[in-house]
Amino acid sequence: MTKPETRNLTMMTDLYQLTMMNGYFLDGTYRNEAVFDLFFRANGQLNYAVAAGLEQAVEYIKNLRFSEDDLSYLAGLHIFAPAFIEYLRGFSFTGDIYSVEEGEVVFPGEPILVVKAPLVEAQLVETTLLNIISHQTLIATKASRIVNAAGDKKVVEFGLRRAQGPDAGIYGARASIIGGCTGTSNVLAGQMFRIDVKGTHSHSWVMSYPSELEAFRAFADIYPDNCLLLVDTFDTLKSGVPNAITVFKELRKAGHKPVGIRLDSGDLAYLSKKARAMLDEAGFSDAIIFASNDIDENLISQLRLQDAKIDVYGVGTKLITSHDMPSLGGVYKLAEITREGVRYPRMKFSDTTEKITNPGFKTIYRIYEKGTGKAFADLITLKEETLDKPLTLTHAVDRWKSTTLADYDARCLHKQIFSRGKCVYECPPFGETVRFAAAEMGRFWDEYKRLANPHIYKVDLSDKLYALKLELLGAKK
Repeated sequence: MTKPETRNLTMMTDLYQLTMMNGYFLDGTYRNEAVFDLFFRANGQLNYAVAAGLEQAVEYIKNLRFSEDDLSYLAGLHIFAPAFIEYLRGFSFTGDIYSVEEGEVVFPGEPILVVKAPLVEAQLVETTLLNIISHQTLIATKASRIVNAAGDKKVVEFGLRRAQGPDAGIYGARASIIGGCTGTSNVLAGQMFRIDVKGTHSHSWVMSYPSELEAFRAFADIYPDNCLLLVDTFDTLKSGVPNAITVFKELRKAGHKPVGIRLDSGDLAYLSKKARAMLDEAGFSDAIIFASNDIDENLISQLRLQDAKIDVYGVGTKLITSHDMPSLGGVYKLAEITREGVRYPRMKFSDTTEKITNPGFKTIYRIYEKGTGKAFADLITLKEETLDKPLTLTHAVDRWKSTTLADYDARCLHKQIFSRGKCVYECPPFGETVRFAAAEMGRFWDEYKRLANPHIYKVDLSDKLYALKLELLGAKK
């Protein structure tokens, strides 16, 4: 089987990318160097995001080339110059790409990924990079919110059957692990990315036997050391839990240790507390209670307030589809263009302040508090800038808000991924990415991660970048 990430996705683009490329080629500007930023906008729902998708983006760029079938199809549309079709025959990516690493915590307006390349190349990759990075970042972020709400309880991704297509299921599972989930039900994702796979049986298993007790016994006979029983097919407290306890006693007598029970419907707080008491009274205080049923971070928060006795959450639809926010709102905007050897910073103007972009070739520094090691603020700077000590941080819009740090630690978030078309970054093993994501999330105070009224993390602009922005705003007038 060909793995999805090795496919050639060159033609997975919007038509207008190709029509613009044709125009750039015909007017002679296609070789002009351009800088584009990929970022997400503030939308009132997300106060942070967890970057994901870089590994698949790298594979996409590596495989960027048009086949003869592609060229024949494009020529048959009769909207492209023959010389442009011939140019595409030798097309490959020759530019530079900078990006935050997968698992990095990022904030609205920060360039997650920067493309610096000939205009025609930078234009082509917009659609697919947005598709890959935005989707996986969205799901990793949703997973992070759910995991943060769960506290010390584990979360398993269970959403494949509700995912919006195979790729969304595969890469959504991968992204959910970056966001903090401990396993997935998706076997293909487990095979591809070496993720722990989890699962037991469904209601149909129970319903296919003459009785619930017989179904439980059959399952226990086959999986005596991995016996987790779904107890809500008929009546959770009157039959499901008592029958599970009967089978657990039989397993223990035979020298095996049952895993626990799963709840998939009803009032999870009430049922989990009653089931916990029944299991404890029967001597199975170490049996876990696994809960599923349209769970998300908001329900988990409520369940914890009600002291629900749930050890593991299986989260499906509302995670894999990011149910309450189906799009990250990722954008890809021109920040600089070079014409005749002169660099011109570019900026999108808008009556909506949040839609005014930051110009120039930029990078991001994360500033950490001395002593605690916790993240204090991010500073977006022009690429050539360096940081001084002491460092004054100034609000990106309200410049009267500032703070000065005499001492601090700092880290540049961008890594160079491609240099002149050659990949210079080695994607780490997936396990390292997961550990990196958890470590970076741990460097933020809980106040920034709470669901309701989170403390707003500082993302500031350097004085030089802000001055450049003002200059362009003044030039517009």
